[in-house]
Amino acid sequence: MSSINYDLSKIKAFIFDVDGVLSSQSIPLSIDGEPMRTVNIRDGYALNLAGRAGYGLAIITGGNSDAVRLRFERLGIKDIYMRASMKIVNYNDYIEKTGYLPEEIVYIGDDIPDYQVMERVGLPVAPADAAPEIKEVAKYISPFNGGEGVARDVISQVMKVQGKWMTAEAFGW
Repeated sequence: MSSINYDLSKIKAFIFDVDGVLSSQSIPLSIDGEPMRTVNIRDGYALNLAGRAGYGLAIITGGNSDAVRLRFERLGIKDIYMRASMKIVNYNDYIEKTGYLPEEIVYIGDDIPDYQVMERVGLPVAPADAAPEIKEVAKYISPFNGGEGVARDVISQVMKVQGKWMTAEAFGW
């Protein structure tokens, strides 16, 4: 049973912010001033499994890092929007390209740049440590902080409702 108050049988795609969602809000900097992110392995597994199960997956981030791009490409995500100064523009591009309807999309964001997209999707989700404005627009607030399993939480609930979570695909990469 799901703790998300939304008809999860409608969901066909997941879109994620990176910093504060798939990585922690606190990011160490390299000696060159480059952000060095940590990621959650279980989030990565859930992302990969969702892609293999046929869900649409996208990243929309204001950041620009080869490491971030490589991490999510290796997990099977093809739609990666970096340097997204206005995330709504990238969201509109994604739905135009894929044909998904807003009610079929989960968007997980944690801060003000995510707000416009979260207003337009069917299921806007916030990590437990998201900004107050984002929590106000979210239909579900995960009990997990960004970078600590929020993606796994949401993906697993959707896939369980749709009967796609512990299937044969779950036991491999």
